Amino acid sequence: MAYDGYETLRVEVRDGVAWVTIDHPPINLFDMALIGDMLRVGEALEIDPAVRVCVFQSAGPEFFIAHADVELIQTLPATAPPKPSRLAFFHAMVERMRTMPKATIAKIEGIARGGGSEFVLSCDMRFGALGRCVLAQPEVALGIIPGGSGTQRLPPLVGRGRALEIILGCDDVPADVAERWGYLNRALPPAELGPFVEQLARRIAAFPPEAIALAKRAVNAAAPNVVEGLLEEAHCFNLSVATTAARERMAAFVAGGGQSRELERRVGGLAALLAGRG
Repeated sequence: MAYDGYETLRVEVRDGVAWVTIDHPPINLFDMALIGDMLRVGEALEIDPAVRVCVFQSAGPEFFIAHADVELIQTLPATAPPKPSRLAFFHAMVERMRTMPKATIAKIEGIARGGGSEFVLSCDMRFGALGRCVLAQPEVALGIIPGGSGTQRLPPLVGRGRALEIILGCDDVPADVAERWGYLNRALPPAELGPFVEQLARRIAAFPPEAIALAKRAVNAAAPNVVEGLLEEAHCFNLSVATTAARERMAAFVAGGGQSRELERRVGGLAALLAGRG
């Protein structure tokens, strides 16, 4: 299968492993271009018989995926629609990473906040570089909530209390803490991350595809109500987007330099920008 025509991704398949490299400078923003490419590549990987493992990585070590495009969120309706009965495009895209009959692995060398964090949480496994990998769900500081699966993925991994600390605290979680909490499978020195992930991916890809798919299907059955939870999250997200506080804070974030490389790399940049707002 040919993997051509992507604006924000590069795909290479070798020895049963698809290496999907996110290349969308300056910060790998989860905008419509990247969302569209992720939707397309997920659909293709799911049905490709040559692929048994999918590894997602970034072309630049500083940003895996910064977060979802706040300017895109600002275009959502100011009046919340009724609760949805089916998954919208972003939920469908990340949920495919969890349900496709291939192993999905995130190799995280840099920042993955907001929608970037939700994407890696939807992968089967997450490995981060010590001293470089940073994870966070900072949406509440903007007056909204994680709307791309974060409220559903975090509690089973880290527990309810730590999930609320991450979501309500809106602070960066470094790789060593993320590993200890279960946010990451493992945190490794940067020089060891690539070789470890490649060895694991190749090892899994050497096993029968039917066994990989059925093992993943059985494990997924341990969480039977995921879609219902995602629909409730979507409804709460839409309600939050419609609030005055969210509109004001998102506007302040964009006007204050949000989504620029300079602000996004600064620890606490978001909190500092919004400090003192009601």
